[in-house]
Amino acid sequence: MKKLHPALQIVILTLATVTCSAGVYFFEIPAQIPIGSVSGLSLILSQLLPLTVGQINVAINCTLLILGYLLIGKEFGLKTVYTSLVLSISLLGFEKLFPNHVSIMNDRVLDIIVAIVIASLMQTILFQLNASSGGLDIVGKIIQKFFRVDLGKAISTAGLVIAATAVFAYDLKTAILALVFTYFNGIVLDNFIFGMNEKKKVCVISAQYKEISRFILDNLDAGATIYTAEGAYNNSTVKELVTILDKSKYNKLLNYLQKKDPHAFITVYPVHEVYTEHIVGNRTTRPEE
Repeated sequence: MKKLHPALQIVILTLATVTCSAGVYFFEIPAQIPIGSVSGLSLILSQLLPLTVGQINVAINCTLLILGYLLIGKEFGLKTVYTSLVLSISLLGFEKLFPNHVSIMNDRVLDIIVAIVIASLMQTILFQLNASSGGLDIVGKIIQKFFRVDLGKAISTAGLVIAATAVFAYDLKTAILALVFTYFNGIVLDNFIFGMNEKKKVCVISAQYKEISRFILDNLDAGATIYTAEGAYNNSTVKELVTILDKSKYNKLLNYLQKKDPHAFITVYPVHEVYTEHIVGNRTTRPEE
């Protein structure tokens, strides 16, 4: 995602977090299936304590923010602080504005599926802005720091533990559904994140490699690398051009190749992460250069 103006970032962070909160209030809470998150833990505790989900969420998030500040330190981002507070406050706001809210879908499974889709979409937007909704991310970072556990595994484990505790407030069926949908939530979130970030590594062997390279540089505003390769069968020398493109540029390149060299040998690989700048000496370069 391109660098956005700080004010616009705050607007997007706020809207995404409030929307995520709305998904919790209007779909997850009526479903009464707590997925593994701070909101899910708040839903479980609301069945055991004389407090609302919003009130418990505020208490848990404030506690985690303090622990995060004390234990994580500089790695603890201000954006996470902001989104955690917005999420908790907006939940309280929804409780005041829409008391005694009931299911919109009239089906708890459909409710939780909608809640997961909304949460995953909004969290993907937050991740694109180098932020998160707080909660389990803070727990995951604390576990990672002190137990040397991979961050993704730490968050997933914490989520499954929370989902499993549903058995203390609900019946066994609800606890099992909570575990299943917590796992499903992780799959959906990964697909949204990887789907948004996925690029294509395109390798082209063609006698027209110079023209193709110029098209990539001038028309696609992308970098490319040209390698010399040797065929194993007849020991002939060929040039292989390699570039990494997003989906729209990838489609433009394919259309160009079909016209320029229909006989070009093309291989394509999915790429989920690309670091586009490296500091080399005193200058910044692209890895394709």
